[in-house]
Amino acid sequence: MTSCERSAVLSLHLPPLPEKISARLSTCNSLPSLPAAAARVLMLARHDEASLIDYAEAIEKDPALALRLLSLANSSYYSRGNVESHTCREAVSRLGLDATLAAVMSFSLARISASALNLDPLWQRAIIASLASRHLASRLCPEKADRLFTISLLQDIGILAAIALNEDDYHRLIISAEGHDSLVAAEHTLYGCDHALIGAWLANSWGLPAHLSRGIGSTHGALDTKTPEALCLRLSGPVADAWLSESPARSLFRLLHRFETLSDVLPVSLASLLEKVQRDLPDMVHLLDITAPPKYDNQSLLEEAQQHLFRQALALTARLDTQEAELEALHQRQTELEQRSRRDELTGLANRAWIESQLKERFRLCKEQGRNLSVVFIDIDHFKRLNDCYGHLLGDQVLESFAAALQESIREGDLAGRYGGEEFLVVLPDEQEEGAMAMASRLTQRLTSRPLVHAEGMPIHVSVSIGIACLEHADFCSVRELIDAADQSMYRVKRKGRGGTATFNGQP
Repeated sequence: MTSCERSAVLSLHLPPLPEKISARLSTCNSLPSLPAAAARVLMLARHDEASLIDYAEAIEKDPALALRLLSLANSSYYSRGNVESHTCREAVSRLGLDATLAAVMSFSLARISASALNLDPLWQRAIIASLASRHLASRLCPEKADRLFTISLLQDIGILAAIALNEDDYHRLIISAEGHDSLVAAEHTLYGCDHALIGAWLANSWGLPAHLSRGIGSTHGALDTKTPEALCLRLSGPVADAWLSESPARSLFRLLHRFETLSDVLPVSLASLLEKVQRDLPDMVHLLDITAPPKYDNQSLLEEAQQHLFRQALALTARLDTQEAELEALHQRQTELEQRSRRDELTGLANRAWIESQLKERFRLCKEQGRNLSVVFIDIDHFKRLNDCYGHLLGDQVLESFAAALQESIREGDLAGRYGGEEFLVVLPDEQEEGAMAMASRLTQRLTSRPLVHAEGMPIHVSVSIGIACLEHADFCSVRELIDAADQSMYRVKRKGRGGTATFNGQP
């Protein structure tokens, strides 16, 4: 596969590098280069017809590299029973091409000393992540385990290129970053991309197989539970970050929460994974000749993390209870406000806006379904005289008492409201003229039998003028016409001396 073809394959799966950073990388003379043996192996990796023997012969030309490869093949991580590998060919055969390539790359890169920066944290993270990725893959996608081990081991090589671009700036970036996620965010600000994408570019320029370059470039991102390889890859980094954290218990607590949310798709516990990584870590550290990562009592740390998780669950429950109470109070408040917006403050009946909106909806339904509807318009007689004689305070008392009497006179499902001043409107769904007249009669009898208020020790009765209009009376085209018909009927009573009931007859 040519260089152009490799770039094309890579571009199909990864976003392009920002032009500015791409130009800087293309002209940078201090990018890390591979030792000759690693370059020879990568040259073979570009050809599908290359055999294990070809790989072994290329590696044997670097005795130090060959010795490390044999040590890896005979380590507890790859050893099979008591059978040892004694030749480079046997080692390559045991490891397989992906793991051989990973070993060659990691051994070679660990020997690069192009920077004064301490790169031990980079390789420590790479080793822990690669072991975690491989163990996860052994349960989720066993056929991809060696490939994911390789990608995870090389996932941070973009940091080497970033260092080469501007060592001082990047050094400050690493020092100021609070963890890997913080470093990635800072890289996006500085470069317009992160070191994973830069690492994919570097791997591609070295000639790594396209699937490895693409994998390196996709190590950052949201956990993808639908793709086992992506899940293993993107979970391995956080495992390493928790291990290397200055507060491992707190970091493991966050990681434990991730594992619990993934329990449906992740057939391995965090405790089991950490135990396996801890078991294999010494051999890998020895092979790469780097400073060993800190060794912890994982069981104690996980117990502490579980306690953090339990305390968080309790706190979350308490917050949820509080929020639920607040939401209930808010709902109650909204209900009260909604009711207040519908009701007349003095009488407690529906206000004009609400009763008109309800009448409009019921009018439409009754017209569509061929049902009846009656409207009763009521006016308290001589109300102004009451106010003038006894004052507005007593007038308000009369309105309140009248509203109570009106409410007692209607059926459940009827709607009574204050239309304005001393005028009231009653909506009677599915009621004909006879039923509306009966309702008016109940109200009149109630007002006659009991005074609404007392003034200066004397009972005060009031009379009312009532007008009724029903859908059966005429072909009303709108709510406004129906209300006006009831209003006209009420005024006929007023003109005849007040204190009575009239129904609409089509005459003004």
